[in-house]
Amino acid sequence: MLEVFRKLGSVQFDPLAIAGRTHDLVLHARVADYDVGWCDLLYERREIFEAYNKGLSLVPTSEFPWFRGILSHNPARTLADNAAVAERVLERIRAEGALSALDFERAHGTTTDWFGLPTNAVRAVLEAYAVTGVLGLARRDGNRRYYDLLERLLPADVLEHDVPLHEQLRHKLLSRYRAHGLLGVGGAADVFGGLGPAKPDERWPGYRGRHALRDELVERGDLVPVDVEGVRGKRLVLREETALLDAPPEPPPSVAFLPPFDPMVWDRALLGSLFDFDYVWELFVPPAKRRWGWYVLPILFRDRFVGRIEPRIDRANARVEVLDVWWEEGFAPRKIDGFVEAMRDALGAYLRFAGASRLEWPAHLGTEKRLFVTRARP
Repeated sequence: MLEVFRKLGSVQFDPLAIAGRTHDLVLHARVADYDVGWCDLLYERREIFEAYNKGLSLVPTSEFPWFRGILSHNPARTLADNAAVAERVLERIRAEGALSALDFERAHGTTTDWFGLPTNAVRAVLEAYAVTGVLGLARRDGNRRYYDLLERLLPADVLEHDVPLHEQLRHKLLSRYRAHGLLGVGGAADVFGGLGPAKPDERWPGYRGRHALRDELVERGDLVPVDVEGVRGKRLVLREETALLDAPPEPPPSVAFLPPFDPMVWDRALLGSLFDFDYVWELFVPPAKRRWGWYVLPILFRDRFVGRIEPRIDRANARVEVLDVWWEEGFAPRKIDGFVEAMRDALGAYLRFAGASRLEWPAHLGTEKRLFVTRARP
């Protein structure tokens, strides 16, 4: 697991647990017999920690100094606009230790949520303190977050390691290329979120922008531009991975289910041009307009995207419901050597991952039910 964190640089966190939490699904796709308790254990040991990269992410604690800086005035503004609440919250945490927003009386201030409605000022200042490096997340109880002073949570040598903001931003940008493997110059959706504007902006004096940062990585030799047949524009790969272009390893004969925030599906345009795979996360698409489903996971077999699956974990009844499966045009599971066995193994591993004992299929997937007879191993 730590090797995956080192390889990807960071793993994005998302609390939605419909089919499993994002970071758990990313690890499940890469670590054999992955157990969700393992990640929690690394967190308790402080070997991984939460920081902001492409959204809230889990990073190796040793790399935390490179993820402390942010290009945003919003957290400081939140603390200033809610100064009395912020002071009260920090005093109690200093005196009592880790606390959650529910340990305080709800307060209203100037902060609003996505829909413009007043939000709990206590929650807002806790998050602002976490972003600015005053507090950190001590633990989670479900989706309830407990915050404590950062110096109580991380080793002194980590906190004392002062990395200039420019170097932090360069490290963060490189981590995006490391995680994805073949990103281009242009961004897709929020791939380069949190790294500021592409070009110099008066709001960030002294910062030359992402393009200049990327050019610096190319000049240093950390990133190498490459052309990909059939793909428009330059792509960039890590210097230490260029040898893979000349001698690519044989893809494993296994199936993996990828979550919407998995690095492999960050660049939707590349998925279309390189893999001929059209992937849209339809969470915010009205149900009547969805082509697939709400929380759908791409199915990867060897080096090919072969379909999509929409599982739901029913923890109360220890089961996984498969709401639907969509195969790519021209893909016939029975006719692809090794796929049926690999899919059975993947579904069995997913049952264990979900803590479930049985898999349930809808009536219209009777063929898949018979083809992929699956049982969870103890």
